Amino acid sequence: MSRSSSLIKRSSKSTLKSRDQLQIRDSKTSTTDSPVHSIDGWGLLLDNCAPNALYASARHEAPRCDEGTRIEVIGKIMSWIKDRDGLSSVLCMTGTAGSGKSALLQTIAERYRPGNFSGILLASFFFSSTDSTRNTVERIIPTVAYQLGRISPALKQLINDVVEENPLIFSQSLETQITALIVDPFKRFQKYHGMNHIHGLPYTILIDGLDEAGEEDCQADLLLAIRQTLLADDLPFRILISSRLERAIRTAIGPGGYLEGRAYHLRLEDYDVTEDLHRYLRRRLLVLSLRSGVPPSQWFNEDDIETLVRSASGKFVYVVTVFKYVSDRRDSPVHKLKEVLARTSRQDANSFAALDLLYIKILLEAARDAYSNAGRDFLLLFRLYQVNSVFGLAVKLPVDILTAILGLETDGLENLVSYIATLVTLERDCEGELRLRMSHKTFSDFWGEES
Repeated sequence: MSRSSSLIKRSSKSTLKSRDQLQIRDSKTSTTDSPVHSIDGWGLLLDNCAPNALYASARHEAPRCDEGTRIEVIGKIMSWIKDRDGLSSVLCMTGTAGSGKSALLQTIAERYRPGNFSGILLASFFFSSTDSTRNTVERIIPTVAYQLGRISPALKQLINDVVEENPLIFSQSLETQITALIVDPFKRFQKYHGMNHIHGLPYTILIDGLDEAGEEDCQADLLLAIRQTLLADDLPFRILISSRLERAIRTAIGPGGYLEGRAYHLRLEDYDVTEDLHRYLRRRLLVLSLRSGVPPSQWFNEDDIETLVRSASGKFVYVVTVFKYVSDRRDSPVHKLKEVLARTSRQDANSFAALDLLYIKILLEAARDAYSNAGRDFLLLFRLYQVNSVFGLAVKLPVDILTAILGLETDGLENLVSYIATLVTLERDCEGELRLRMSHKTFSDFWGEES
C-alpha cells in the first residue's frame, strides 16, 4: 500500500503552482514566485521507491556474468538495444530458474551504466520474491520515474510537480502512474527541447524477474500497462524484461497476446552454455587451488568438471552453489568436492534433481555441525521464514527481536547463519533492520516444496 496518504501535510495557506508558471529553457527549470506549500513531491516519490531494486544497490553478491561467458546472448541483447529503429521495442528474455537471467541483466546494466554509455541505460528494476521491498509491482513505476528524473533537473521538476498536484498518484493504477510520472513529463520535456536533444538521452529500461513480482494478475497488469503507455511511436523507449516463461508473459507474447508483434522473444534454452559452465568451474577451482595450496592435479580434473556440468543441466545456479559450498573455509575444498561428486547422479530424473540433492546435502551437513558446535537448530530460521511467507509478512525483524525469538545469545544469530551461508544471508535494509534472505529463488522454491 502506498504511503502517500500518511505523508501529506498541507498548510491552510498552501496553493498549488500553476503549470503556466513552469518555464523550461536549455534543460533547466525555473519557476516564478509562488506560495510555499508543505508537500515535497520529489521526497514523496522517494518514499515510494525501492532502492534495493536498482542495479547499483547494495544487493548481496548481485550475480553477474564471468568475463568471456554468455558472449553470444549478450551480443544479441546489445544489438537489439542499439537498434533503435527496430520493429520490436520490447525484448522478453525467458529461461528456467537458475539459468542466469539476473546475471545477464546485471551485466548489461553495468556495461551501459552512466559514465560508460551515458545515452543508453535509463532505468533498471530487479524484482525479488525474497525481498519485501521489491516483490510486488507497486514500487516499480516510482522507481523508474526517480531514475528518469535524475537525467535532467527539468525532468525532475516536472515529475515533482505531478506528485505535488496529485499526492495520491501512487495508489492509482499502473497505467495511470506510468502516464503521469513517466510519459507526460517526458513528452513535455520533448516538446520544449525537440527530437535532436531527446535522441541523446538514455532510453533503455531493464526489468528483471517479472515472475517474482507477486501474483500473476499483477504481472499481467504491468505488461498491459507498458503496452498501453510506453510503446507509442513517438516515444524512444526500449524495454528489456526477463522472466520465467510463466502464464503472464507467455500469454502476452503468445498468439493473440497484447505484445504479439511488439516483443522479441529471446529464449535462453536456445543457447548452449556448456562451455561457459566449464569455464566458470575451471576458473573458480583454480582460485581455490591457489588459496589452499593444493595443486589442481591432486583434487580435480576435467572429468570431474564434466560431471558437475552435466548435473547442472544448463543451470548456472547449480555450479555457483557448488562453488560456494566447496569454498567454505571451515573445511577442505578437496574433501567437499569429493563429497559433491560422490553424491552426483549421472541419471537424474529431471533437471532440478541434482540441485535438490545438493541443497539436501548442504542442509544435512549444516544441521549436524550447528547442533554439535552450538546445540542450536537453524531450521528454526526457515520455520520463521515459512510462517512469515504464509501470512504474507516480510522477514524483516530487528536483530534483538529475531535473536530473542530463536533463543540465541548475543551474536548468536550471525553464528547460526554462518553454517548455511551458502544458502541464506542476513542483510540490513535501508532502515537498519535485519532481513533473512534466501540466496536464490530455486532454494526458496525447494524449501517450500520440502516443507
